[in-house]
Amino acid sequence: MISVVTRLTGRFETVRGIVGELARVGCVIKAQTFLLFLRIYWRGEMYGMVLEAFDEMGRFGFTPNTFARNIVMDVLFKIGRVDLGIKVLKETQLPNFLSFNIALCNLCKLNDVSNVKDVIGMMVRKGFYPNVRMFEILLNCFCKMGRIAEAYQLLGLMITLGTSLSVNAWTVLIDGFRRLRRLDMAGYLWEKMVQNGCSPNVVTYTSLIKGFMEAKMFSIAFSFLDMLESEGHAPDLVFHNVLIDCLSKMGSYDDALDVYDGLLELKLVPDSYTFCSLLSTVCLSGRFSLLPKLVCGLEVEADLVVYNALLSYFCKAGFPNQAVKLYNTMLDKGFTPDNYSFVGLLRGLCGARKIDEAINVYQGIVMNNPTVNAHVHTAIVDRLIEAGRCHKAIQLFRRAIVEKYPLDVVSYTVAIRGLLEGGRTEEAYILYSQMKHIAVPPNAYTYRVMLLSFCKERNIKMVKWLLQDVIDARIELDYHTSIRLTKFIFKFHSSSSAVNQLVEMCNLGLIPDEMWRKLGLLSDETMTPVSLFDGFVPCERRAGNANHLLLNGGVGR
Repeated sequence: MISVVTRLTGRFETVRGIVGELARVGCVIKAQTFLLFLRIYWRGEMYGMVLEAFDEMGRFGFTPNTFARNIVMDVLFKIGRVDLGIKVLKETQLPNFLSFNIALCNLCKLNDVSNVKDVIGMMVRKGFYPNVRMFEILLNCFCKMGRIAEAYQLLGLMITLGTSLSVNAWTVLIDGFRRLRRLDMAGYLWEKMVQNGCSPNVVTYTSLIKGFMEAKMFSIAFSFLDMLESEGHAPDLVFHNVLIDCLSKMGSYDDALDVYDGLLELKLVPDSYTFCSLLSTVCLSGRFSLLPKLVCGLEVEADLVVYNALLSYFCKAGFPNQAVKLYNTMLDKGFTPDNYSFVGLLRGLCGARKIDEAINVYQGIVMNNPTVNAHVHTAIVDRLIEAGRCHKAIQLFRRAIVEKYPLDVVSYTVAIRGLLEGGRTEEAYILYSQMKHIAVPPNAYTYRVMLLSFCKERNIKMVKWLLQDVIDARIELDYHTSIRLTKFIFKFHSSSSAVNQLVEMCNLGLIPDEMWRKLGLLSDETMTPVSLFDGFVPCERRAGNANHLLLNGGVGR
């Protein structure tokens, strides 16, 4: 009936016109007439006509029933009028289970946690409760948004109602803690899941393996992989994609390619995410010549994800002009670019040394796309700094601050690096202070950039200020930064309070163990192990922390 009603709408233009023609040929107009129109327009996703049919129903003196109000409420949610959708729900005199189900499904898709909680409360007060599938959707929404407290409250409701947790519900909870990097809780929930007689599936194991690999806890990750195989689960395409991505990020490129070969041997059809994972592997390994051989005969639908991955590949492989051409091809084929597309275009233009054009394009993007994220602003600033246009980069960044564009810790760190490279040390520290003031906490890379720069300038005052911030924030420094920092302090300022700060960082496990092992081998360096560790007593690893160092007569714990 959708095609029939579409033709009628095209001929008579409005619902009123169609109804008038029906009355003219002798049809008696009833409430069911409008209900039928509502249903057909709804199924045909002709949302504007749904609202028009609903209004005409009232003009004809009919009171819309719960079914009609449910349809209109669903449409309002789908067109982004959440406030009106909630209003319709609240004003429905006799809501049924589907009323609340429609509202909750739409709100979960919109990640509107606040309204989800309100609707659950309304639902329970009216004597309705979510079914098992709805509980799973709600748990997934809460966990995806990191709202573990709400997820626990929902669990309490499930237990009170006697609803047993399905494998999907367990998996959603485990994945929620994995997203929060609470792998201890993820592992605990897996144990409880097994104890309660619920068998994990391939999705459960995929989430656990991904989490432990990302945390570099490889032995545990591979033990879960062994369990998956021993229990006879057949790894699916998602599992292979996740494994390829994780192995690439940990530097095991050959293993990632082996997983891809295994996927083909199992006759699983690669999708766009497989292709993107392959591109990531090739880019990270720098083995760009491998790509044509790997994708030979591979048929993947060219969606936006694939185009964005190719844009990134061309930029990293040294073909910026190809990236620009691909972006234009994407537009010609009718794709609407997103933030990843914009980043690929800007990097391509800068890589092709079309700096002024890149600046103009960036300004046009920002002006015409209100949803531009921090990644886009960071990309142009970073590329301008690499091209030696530090002044222009900082100018654009300061404008982004004034215009209140979304900026994250990476954006600020890149700008700070540009200021430091331009010799504008004082401005860099001011920007760092502003960053903390607006609640954008610096990360390990921020401290790496600043500490290495101040060590190079032999600015012990700034080093000490930053070290105190590192201690307060409990940020673990990487090996390279730690060894440069330690050499600088002991070589030039061995009697300063910076030594005590360094010892405190050792006690807190903020300096990696391999640094000390490396320094123990540097017998020919100016700073020998004897002079470096004179007065220090190395201690063994305790409770999983990094090695501690105690200073005799100095700062102790």
